Amino acid sequence: MAKKKKESNQQNIQLDDKTHIFGAGEVVNQEIVDTIENNFMPYAMSIILSRAIPEIDGFKPSHRKILYMMYKMGLLNSARAKSAKIVGQVMQLNPHGDAAIYDTMVRLSKGYDALLHPYVDSKGNFGKAFSRDMKWAASRYTEAKLEKICSELFGDIDKDTVDMVDNFDNTMKEPALLPVTFPTVLVNSNSGIAAGMASEICSFNLTEVCNATIALLKHPKADITEILLAPDFSGGGILLYDKEAINSIYTTGKGRLKIRAKYTYDKSNSCIEITEIPYTTTSEAIIDKVIEKVKAGGFREINDIRDETDLSGLKITIDIKRGTDADSLMQSLYASTPLEDAFNANFNVLVKGKPRVMGVYELLDEWIKFRMECVRRRTSFELGKAKARLKLLKGLEKILLDIDKAISIIRQTEAEAEVVPNLMIGFGLDKDQAEYIAEIKLRHLNREYILKRLQDIETLTKGIADREKVLEEPKLIRQIIITELKEVIKKYGKPRRTEILYEYEESKSPDAPDIPDYAVTVFFTREGYFKKVTPQSLRMSTTHKLKEEDEIKQTVECKNSDDLLFFTNMQCVYKTSVSNFPDTKISLLGDFVPAKLGMEPDEYPLFAVPIEDYKGRLLYVYENGKAAKVELSAFETKTNRKKLIKASSSKSALAAVILLKSETDVIMISSDNKYLIFNTSRLEPTTNKSISGTPVMKLKKGRTLSGAKVFIPEEHSESVRYKPKTFPSTGEVYDYTPQGEQLTFTGGTE
Repeated sequence: MAKKKKESNQQNIQLDDKTHIFGAGEVVNQEIVDTIENNFMPYAMSIILSRAIPEIDGFKPSHRKILYMMYKMGLLNSARAKSAKIVGQVMQLNPHGDAAIYDTMVRLSKGYDALLHPYVDSKGNFGKAFSRDMKWAASRYTEAKLEKICSELFGDIDKDTVDMVDNFDNTMKEPALLPVTFPTVLVNSNSGIAAGMASEICSFNLTEVCNATIALLKHPKADITEILLAPDFSGGGILLYDKEAINSIYTTGKGRLKIRAKYTYDKSNSCIEITEIPYTTTSEAIIDKVIEKVKAGGFREINDIRDETDLSGLKITIDIKRGTDADSLMQSLYASTPLEDAFNANFNVLVKGKPRVMGVYELLDEWIKFRMECVRRRTSFELGKAKARLKLLKGLEKILLDIDKAISIIRQTEAEAEVVPNLMIGFGLDKDQAEYIAEIKLRHLNREYILKRLQDIETLTKGIADREKVLEEPKLIRQIIITELKEVIKKYGKPRRTEILYEYEESKSPDAPDIPDYAVTVFFTREGYFKKVTPQSLRMSTTHKLKEEDEIKQTVECKNSDDLLFFTNMQCVYKTSVSNFPDTKISLLGDFVPAKLGMEPDEYPLFAVPIEDYKGRLLYVYENGKAAKVELSAFETKTNRKKLIKASSSKSALAAVILLKSETDVIMISSDNKYLIFNTSRLEPTTNKSISGTPVMKLKKGRTLSGAKVFIPEEHSESVRYKPKTFPSTGEVYDYTPQGEQLTFTGGTE
């Protein structure tokens, strides 16, 4: 079909001076497999190989391009340059916007504080990794150069240690990898999200990583767990040592680590000062969560929390009430806020163009192979240079005994082009040797200069032999790498930032505050007002104060400690406690629930259901005549969420919500005054809160279900006629009301 279409597209016919293309606008059938193969797969592979996943040298392409261009700009041993200038130069290698390049450079900088060993020496505002809102200054205001540790990245780059490839427009060369002299892939953290895979590598202490690598170089089966203790994060904090998780990371590359914030207690000022937080969170996230918990009625010991971060570093201050046990409070905060957070390791690294999830052992083994190849290529490069130099000096040695003859040959040669050929003939030299001798300056034609060059022959000969021996014996290459690693430790080793806590108590959620438990009667009105009245206050007054045209919709006896569920018109449930509402009098309006619970502008509550625990069931009765029985356990949440979405069906509005302690008869009434009684045992219980329900009552077109309540036999005569044998049923017209009162049908409790 594709071939036929291509042929038709090539046929053009002139119609009214306009070109008509056959097949234009046609819908062409294409196999989904072909679409994925031709369109999605190249895109996915581009992200995996050229963007998101770090390689064995520890860098993503964007990192490598920035650092290499800064190296080519001479920023390793010079003064800082404007960041905007650096970004402009990097665009020769990285065809992305300047903002993306600058953002990447910021994350490599010392000022941003995201890496244990930053690669960019920054000056100016580069933001902070521990802050969500502290943004870095524009590139025109900041300056940068390479940190000294970058000499370990580029020291051998001009010695053919790595492949050089064309940039995106083939105008210059760039390294495919950097010949790093230590395992940067583990020393600095790295993360990335590709198509269908991701990478999350935590950082380790440089000294520990290098010592572990040395141990593996000496003994490939060495146990490094006593050397490489645990990850070390730039933000410090306290790592809760989990041997099983650590072993998993070391062997499989995946594992979950917990990190806690570090704090001090200032007793004189009754405040807790947090100076180090988990690497995976921010100070704003912590403060927001603590404030949320305090507003919800928890952590009543806290008076205030504020961010006091300044030039000296991070500091979050929590003011607490005098006499509060700070350690106990922090244990509770660890359990319910990001002051204790988890790092989910996923050591996914590109090795020779293929993504692999590897443990620390395997990753270091691959790095050793990579570094051995770098040293081998460097040694071969130096060997070639040494042999070339030796050949030239061997030629110089030949003219030592008769310098006058060499001078005579040059003086007697009429044409300049004949000088080199005549020297070749006169001394038996090759062209390179003759060129070298011909280029010697006249001032160097003395015995001292020539003797020094001849001494170089001995040095070169020994160096060549040593290098050839290195290429023949891999153990010598390993020894070279060990020596380099020891030098790196000596120059750049630092103490651990993250403290390791081997023995600790698991953080537990704070105990629920003591809530006075006493009987109350709650009233819920159609307009959304809620009153909680004690029995004593209820006896003193019987007249309700209501807004004009408002009415009492529900009256329920419960306890002050009960939980309270508010069902809204937007199929949500707001969870709170009866105790969160103050005791009041029926002569007052009460609390306006939408404002009290922070509902959406067009959201309003339909029913209030007090519950003692999450045992039992709720009966949903919908306006379309359907009913559902939902387990109360479906509303119990471990995270104490205050708002549950999709808490009822969106296909019909709720006509009633009834709390069931056991199976019972329920009476339903339609808008055309028809009644129906059914037993809830006919419905199967479910934990699906948004279930649309089972048809119970048939309704005529334009009719709805007005309400439902638990059936009380004493209130109704001839109840049998309202109990159909089959469901759904239309029900029967009701023509009796006890004592001439109008029955109201609302949600309630059995």
